[in-house]
Amino acid sequence: MSDPVQYLTDEQGERTAVLLPISAYEKLIEDLADLAVAAERRSGPTIAHEQFVSELKRDGIL
Repeated sequence: MSDPVQYLTDEQGERTAVLLPISAYEKLIEDLADLAVAAERRSGPTIAHEQFVSELKRDGIL
């Protein structure tokens, strides 16, 4: 399977832009949005892992 990413180059052969499939672009945008949410929540409150698992079990999720 070939690499779906293509590069545009200038007269000197230097890469100046990239062309990629829409699905790859959408995945990058989704990942970027996830990182932004994680950064916003970084200083938020936390709970211990054991408490989190206990709450999931209590709520019937685990």
